[in-house]
Amino acid sequence: MKVLNLIVVLLYFSIPLLADNHDIEFDNQVDFSKFKTFTIREGQITSKQPELNSTLVRKKIEEAVRSQLKSKHLEETDNRPDLFVTYRLGATGGRKVQAFPVGPRGLGTRRRTVRFTEGTLVIDLRDGGSRSLVWRGVYRDDESTAAKISEKLPEDVKKLFSEYPPKKKK
Repeated sequence: MKVLNLIVVLLYFSIPLLADNHDIEFDNQVDFSKFKTFTIREGQITSKQPELNSTLVRKKIEEAVRSQLKSKHLEETDNRPDLFVTYRLGATGGRKVQAFPVGPRGLGTRRRTVRFTEGTLVIDLRDGGSRSLVWRGVYRDDESTAAKISEKLPEDVKKLFSEYPPKKKK
């Protein structure tokens, strides 16, 4: 019984720290096969945490985006690109109060405060000619620290671009 309670408690504590999700939106009328080139514009970081608000984090995001688009056979150019890439990274920190049952039959409750950082990365692809938004990826990640958010950014970018080019919705 003690082992089962321990397993339940461990799972309960790990779930909020592992939560992440992503969403992809795109213009279903756009022919993505016409895009052959891209350029990355300077992104925005809106975080008070120094682990995220730095030129090194910008570089990490840009290198991950560049790598993913090149793997999709797009070329980077400064001259009249087919796609403009912009990104925003925001993060907030806080504390969550968790309650879990204790005691022989789970009749008591123990509370624990857990620190967390919630990061949101938004990547937009705009048509180079019309400047209209054609694709947006949003990745949300909850981690115990801002440093872990930073560490996972390349992986998060890769997950977003795993759905590019998008498949047409029917």
